[in-house]
Amino acid sequence: MVRPHPAIAPIAVLVGRWSGRGHGEYPTIEGFDYDETVEFSHVGKPFLVYRQTTTDPGDGRPLHEELGYWRLARPNWVEIVVAQPTGIVEVSEGEFDGSSFRLRSKAVQRATSAKEVTVIERDLNIDGDVLRYSLRMAAVGHPLARHLSAELVRVG
Repeated sequence: MVRPHPAIAPIAVLVGRWSGRGHGEYPTIEGFDYDETVEFSHVGKPFLVYRQTTTDPGDGRPLHEELGYWRLARPNWVEIVVAQPTGIVEVSEGEFDGSSFRLRSKAVQRATSAKEVTVIERDLNIDGDVLRYSLRMAAVGHPLARHLSAELVRVG
């Protein structure tokens, strides 16, 4: 097994597979629930690989997926790059205190056909084998508002 690169040792607490249930909402849509799996892995380099997938809890159909990378730019400061198949690419950064992440987008870019998203904020908290998060966004002419929240448990 490859050991995490020393530069990411503080955020290696994320490494593993996390699964659970989440809830989504936004001013332009009806609220919805989803099942989610998040995987953080590494290959011995100074970053974590991130993959998130969600499915409908009723019929199991795929809902959303995103891929990216997390790294420590300096002590207690995390930078992430996340791509979505909807045509959105996010670059966010923020503080990490050992168990909580507070990230805010520095840039959100989109393909011509993608919906307008201007700001993304992600808060993650780790308590042992439980990961809780909330995500807020400003999109399609609406100000920053709650969009997603979930509680995931480390599995495997």
